[in-house]
Amino acid sequence: MMAALNFQFLAVVSLFLIIPICLNHLALGFQTPLATALPTQNETDKLALLAFKDKILEDPFGVMSSWNESLHFCSWRGVSCSYQHKGKVTNLNLAGQKLVGSIPPHIGNLSFLRQINLSHNYFQGEIPQEIGHLFRLRLLNLSSNVLQGKIPSSLAFCLRLQDIDFSENSLIGEIPVELRNLSKSVRIISFSANQLIGSIPQWLGNASSLEVLALRSNNIHGSIPMELGRLPKLDILMPSANNLSGRVPVSIFNISSLSILSLAANQLQGTI
Repeated sequence: MMAALNFQFLAVVSLFLIIPICLNHLALGFQTPLATALPTQNETDKLALLAFKDKILEDPFGVMSSWNESLHFCSWRGVSCSYQHKGKVTNLNLAGQKLVGSIPPHIGNLSFLRQINLSHNYFQGEIPQEIGHLFRLRLLNLSSNVLQGKIPSSLAFCLRLQDIDFSENSLIGEIPVELRNLSKSVRIISFSANQLIGSIPQWLGNASSLEVLALRSNNIHGSIPMELGRLPKLDILMPSANNLSGRVPVSIFNISSLSILSLAANQLQGTI
């Protein structure tokens, strides 16, 4: 009887000794991965910005001098980050800095970008298709550069994109039909002073928020789509200096919001 009681007592004591040891090991096993899984800053965004810097060949104003390890990348010149999502870049504004270089595909890794303004520089090469990964993007201004190639069809995935300005470059090809996916969001389309061909897309008549359509100085042909007359907010329509022909649709003159209509230097017929 006494032997049985002693055995039970030793078993209970052993159990209480083993449980804390097991819990300690269990806690250590969970703490170690968590401690290593929380970086102090977002490496993906930092690496994307450094890839962008690597493609800059000339920097006359020394903009890139602040892009170094002595500052957090959210403090680099031209870079703004989110207050809510720490270490996520939301704005890249390097307009008018006379930078010479190209736009790397890594820009598509800046997944929280809402605005890109690289206007009035000397960026060359093609606009990377990877920009289509930026589904939060609202403004894309690449005007007044020396960009070549076609307008990337991947922009169709940027469903929040409102302002697109590619004017004064050397872009070729047609306006991608895929961009019709932006008909609910887009407010400004400015493709003036390029080398675009093809016709003015009819789907633009479904872009109910469109305020500016600037296609001046390209090689666009065909007629002006009567569907443009359905645009209730259109303020500026500028397809001048192209190869447009036919008559100006009467529906255009029914747009009460229209303040600027520029049709000069085409092959249009009839009277206004």
